Amino acid sequence: MSAALAGVVAFVLAAPPPAGGEHRTGTAPSFGTVAARQDASPTPPPPRLPRDFRGKGKWIVRDLDITVPFTWEGKDGNSQMTAGGPQYPIWFTNLIYHDTLYTLTYKWPGLNEHPCSRIRGFNLETLNQGFEEARFVGPETLRGTHPQRRVNHWRVGVVLPKLPPGNHPRLPLALGDIYVDENNRGTFWQVLQFGVQNLYDPELDEWLVMDTFEHRPGSVTLPRRCEPPR
Repeated sequence: MSAALAGVVAFVLAAPPPAGGEHRTGTAPSFGTVAARQDASPTPPPPRLPRDFRGKGKWIVRDLDITVPFTWEGKDGNSQMTAGGPQYPIWFTNLIYHDTLYTLTYKWPGLNEHPCSRIRGFNLETLNQGFEEARFVGPETLRGTHPQRRVNHWRVGVVLPKLPPGNHPRLPLALGDIYVDENNRGTFWQVLQFGVQNLYDPELDEWLVMDTFEHRPGSVTLPRRCEPPR
């Protein structure tokens, strides 16, 4: 698994400590606060990443005190996340490209190996099918944004092994909190991911925070170091 998301599989999977199903009022990272709202409304449809989009924001690793620029773009069902760059302490890219998931970490503190990992048989529909299993936490307001954003908060995760309720050993392999615009489930504003997919980070948690998110085609480029699909 690579740093950051261990690919996009991981960003669908991540979570902060409180258990799901409750509206929360708490302090988010330095980009602002998250306030629960008591809107009386039916459960909205779950998040769904669109085929075409482009956005810019920040990738935040709080325990390392690192914040770097972040872009997330999609075109014709392919998509690419890029955090940092050669001049920053971390730099990685994750792609869904022609039914293959790629993860390449160029730079990360303490990392000496930089392979491009590849998982075949993963595409946009695979990702959105994972979102179908998300649990609705509630409507919230991101107060640290300009303007303040009204969002729906969702939680997704993978816990192994899958066992019935009761006193059984369980491992929260990958968990995530996703905040999408309340009027458009395809507009992603924040994601907190937590779990072993963040293996390179000592605290196993990382944030992506979008400043912009537009529904028009972006640019997706497979790095030369990654072998194209056959």
